[in-house]
Amino acid sequence: MATPLLEMRGISKGFPGVIALDNVSLTIGRGEVVALCGENGAGKSTLMKILGGVHQPDAGEILIDGRPVKIHGVTDSMSHGIAFIHQELNVLGNLDVAANVFLGREPRNGFGLIDSKKIHADTAPFIQRLGLNISTRTRLDRLSIAQQQLVEIAKALSLNSKLIIMDEPTSSLTLTETNRLLELVCELSGQGVSIAYISHRLGEIDTCADRVVVLRDGKNAGELAHAEASHDRLVNLMVGREIKNFYVAPKGSKTPGYFKVRNASSSLHPGKKVSFDAARGEILGFAGLVGAGRSEMAKAISGLEDSPQQEIFLDGRLLAITRPRHAIDHGIYLAPENRRAEGLVVELTVRENVSLPSLEKFSRFGLINRRHERQIAAGQVAALKIKTPTTEARVLNLSGGNQQKVVLGKWLAMAPKVMILDEPTRGIDVGAKAEIYRLMRELADGGAVILMISSDMEEILNVSDRIAVMHEGEISGVLERADCREENVMQLAVGKTIPAAKPAFN
Repeated sequence: MATPLLEMRGISKGFPGVIALDNVSLTIGRGEVVALCGENGAGKSTLMKILGGVHQPDAGEILIDGRPVKIHGVTDSMSHGIAFIHQELNVLGNLDVAANVFLGREPRNGFGLIDSKKIHADTAPFIQRLGLNISTRTRLDRLSIAQQQLVEIAKALSLNSKLIIMDEPTSSLTLTETNRLLELVCELSGQGVSIAYISHRLGEIDTCADRVVVLRDGKNAGELAHAEASHDRLVNLMVGREIKNFYVAPKGSKTPGYFKVRNASSSLHPGKKVSFDAARGEILGFAGLVGAGRSEMAKAISGLEDSPQQEIFLDGRLLAITRPRHAIDHGIYLAPENRRAEGLVVELTVRENVSLPSLEKFSRFGLINRRHERQIAAGQVAALKIKTPTTEARVLNLSGGNQQKVVLGKWLAMAPKVMILDEPTRGIDVGAKAEIYRLMRELADGGAVILMISSDMEEILNVSDRIAVMHEGEISGVLERADCREENVMQLAVGKTIPAAKPAFN
């Protein structure tokens, strides 16, 4: 039997108040694609961060090509041919694409200076291979999250790695970009490169994985060969129970025209305007390709983007929203796509993050009522099933999916009238998704307007009451529930007119 490329034996790791990994083992062969699955907090990312040199194990051993190795840091990991594409992007926005790809290993000329010409020439093939139609001289902060993700993948490819760890690599990608990435995974596997693929999207796993290893509560829960990895079997291993009804059927009365947006614009598409009506009690989904302007529209509505001609009506009243505080004061809340940069203060505790936007509710005479704060935070932890040892745990130490739940929790605690959710289940496991969808429906049934921006086609089609599709800064059409089909969404997303599409407002 051939020696595996990687063996991780009996790996254990603890953090304050949390046992993240308990005697976990993982084997990956040469050229094998192994999917690592599990609920948020199951230990997937922690296990891979140990392999990537980010964390040190408390116990266990790692073998590369049959030889025990010690990985003391990221440089050690890279020296063993391991590249790590993190779920939370590790890019420098003030540097261009090429500088990010070769960061820390820049080629030098005969004078010992960085050879800029060579960096750009060497970067171009990797960018082209990923189908990125951008210049290698483009600054990262001018790219979308999806494009930045692809730059991270280009960096991994440039390392000529033996093993690439991909942690939720498609969480910010469109369907087209996702398909290209999955094709690339298969190509790399055929060339002998091994892939550790962390994902909650079971369809992707079915497409690319040779084998699936499942973790649950920091332990090995089982593994399945590709032919055995049915949706139900994977879910049962991941959560230890059967999950039914992933999507909650719409119900409750609606009030048409309760929330109206007219002439919203953004810096991405300054010459275009977005106008639409949303009913009280409905979930209005927003679909579109990357760069269509969905997130920018959400920021304009929330006062984060300058939109001088914008008019917003709530229950027939014209609102003046030019700053985020104005939107918050009117009960309009945004849970942003980039949770770490825009939605959380990760150095603070769960309690502090939940209470942050509404501190006046918890204070009297300038003093904060910690007891009240803890009660509200504990309520959100219970309602959202946030995996944290206590409300005093720092958000930094939670898994990505649980961080996302904290973002939702701080707004849900404030009884929203309009809740804008930008990629609400990005990086969240299948069990938690069902909980998020249930909460969204409960909010809508309770009289809130839910605007859901999502790149997950399954999510858009199954959760939305209606779907507004955007193309290059404008709404190209709205689909009623009966017409919510993938082909209709994609036609509108590329700017085509179809009979099923309705106007965005009356």
